[in-house]
Amino acid sequence: MPALFAFLHHLLFLSMTAVLTMQLVLLNQAFTLQNARKIRIVDRLLGVSAVLLLVVGFLRVFHFEKGASYYFQNGAFHAKLTLFVIAALLSIYPTIQFLRWGKSLKQGTVPVVSDRQRRWMRIIVHTELTAIVAMALCAALMAKGIGYFG
Repeated sequence: MPALFAFLHHLLFLSMTAVLTMQLVLLNQAFTLQNARKIRIVDRLLGVSAVLLLVVGFLRVFHFEKGASYYFQNGAFHAKLTLFVIAALLSIYPTIQFLRWGKSLKQGTVPVVSDRQRRWMRIIVHTELTAIVAMALCAALMAKGIGYFG
């Protein structure tokens, strides 16, 4: 079971990375009805991946691997969780924007999105991707016992 949950954890981490990359690509393309619909779908996939990653991660912490006491006494683990929370909080703004598009998309019209909004959404997605890279570094540090203060 630990190997299965480790695999799922890594797979979900890669899924989040891929979905965020898709979101960034779509935000950089010409803004069309089709792209707006794709962005909303990709955002849902991001949310599902993030929730599942968190659930599988905490199952690993509490039921598999080295045990909760090891992880909660590791600075790299705390940094990884902090980065995850920051990325999750940052994703709220784009998600709210995408949800607001619902009425326009149902009517078959392209939502009105200012250049400033698109620029901010791209900056946020770039920041989330940067946080993911930093989370991977934290995971590598944790695996080698770096950051353990217990």
